[in-house]
Amino acid sequence: MLNRIMARYNLGVAETLEPEGISVPQMRVLIALAGNGPRTVNELSVLTVINQSTLSRSLDSMEAADLIRRETCEQDSRFRRIHLTASGEALYSRVWPVMREAEDRLFADISAEERAAFTTTLGRILKSVRKNDF
Repeated sequence: MLNRIMARYNLGVAETLEPEGISVPQMRVLIALAGNGPRTVNELSVLTVINQSTLSRSLDSMEAADLIRRETCEQDSRFRRIHLTASGEALYSRVWPVMREAEDRLFADISAEERAAFTTTLGRILKSVRKNDF
């Protein structure tokens, strides 16, 4: 059931993002970086629930559009951290309110108490199935 809900939600989100010229995976990257700061590709893959090959293609197009930049990690030069650029932050700031409205529509028929309980339950489920600390 969750897959069906998310598929329909993502379809609506994709339509909302289309005028901005970004995809759902790219928006997930913007949200992850805005909320968690610079991350490696591996970390972003976990946070965005996007496989690494799809994520790499999304990052390539986002870098070409000057939404992100890649920097070598100081601690380990084999890794690169992904950072939002000023353009990426501006796009996030412009699109995030629209994303919040889409989420509010998703929960329109759910009371605040039910929404809070649902969110808490989902967080507990995520904690029980995740393999990473984030």
